[in-house]
Amino acid sequence: MVKILYDARWIGEHGIGRFANEVFERNNGFIKIKSNLKPTSPLDVVFITLYLAFNKGVYFSPGYNCPFLFLNRSIITIHDLNHIDIDHNSSFMKKLYYEWIMKRACRKSLKVLTVSNFSKKRICEWSGIESSKVIVVGNGVSDEFAHAKESEKNDQEEYILVVSNRKKHKNESRILSAFGKAAIPQSVKLVFTGNSTGEIEKEIESKGLQGRIVFKGRVENNELARLYQNSLFLLFPSLYEGFGLPVIEAMSSGTAVITSNTTSLPEVAGDAALLVDPESIEEISGAINNLYFNKNIRDELIEKGLKQAKKYSWATTSDKIKCFLNELSVR
Repeated sequence: MVKILYDARWIGEHGIGRFANEVFERNNGFIKIKSNLKPTSPLDVVFITLYLAFNKGVYFSPGYNCPFLFLNRSIITIHDLNHIDIDHNSSFMKKLYYEWIMKRACRKSLKVLTVSNFSKKRICEWSGIESSKVIVVGNGVSDEFAHAKESEKNDQEEYILVVSNRKKHKNESRILSAFGKAAIPQSVKLVFTGNSTGEIEKEIESKGLQGRIVFKGRVENNELARLYQNSLFLLFPSLYEGFGLPVIEAMSSGTAVITSNTTSLPEVAGDAALLVDPESIEEISGAINNLYFNKNIRDELIEKGLKQAKKYSWATTSDKIKCFLNELSVR
């Protein structure tokens, strides 16, 4: 097999970090690239180019960084184009980087990996490359979320879970409004992952939701799994996702899901979730009422969700990557 120089600096707990870790764990032959310089640094393109000048092998990034030279022996991964498609998640420097560095890398690299057909379509539209250049390898459910049992549910205080990070595309303002409008008992809490901010606290106060909103801070996978398992359901009406890992994590944990009918989310959720227009507070609120008061619908979605989540595994993602790397070895 060809020598793979793997950019392990992306390894972490959530999102790209989890993808990076799961792929690395299933490929023992990968050589870790280590550095104190973050792969998101503006100087990274120089670092990786110099690294490849002195190291033979194929460079594999599980995230959105790349060298300027040696692209003919580089594989890059673009999970989504949120830095292009979402203005508030971008900046002049990010747009410049994508236009002059990433777009060129898409055209000149060996392959571009991504995680959904939605992201593949957007990458091809944006970069102008042929669809055959992009491989959809998907995402998977980590082990912590793959052992859901009904007995693990408990009779603690009822809550709805929101897996989020205070970014605007997570649609938290509409989530709060919809939760406030829902005709559910006042005792039901809305639990967010991540830390609170002054901005969201002001919004909570303006909507009269003090005492009903809980922020859990940074959570590790084991704690997140328990949050899924003990929640009434996951509320995830995001405005933009390249994949949407919380959807299949919740499903695998035996938890019903409300999510958006846009971007990658219908593709990932299939028929195993309630799909809503993420820009409609009324639709989100109606779905909350529907799932809270109708246990039959919740149970049906849980059953469908367990089956849907099985379609996504890190073993499958890794196998797709190995298949392509094996093709490189025989060229």
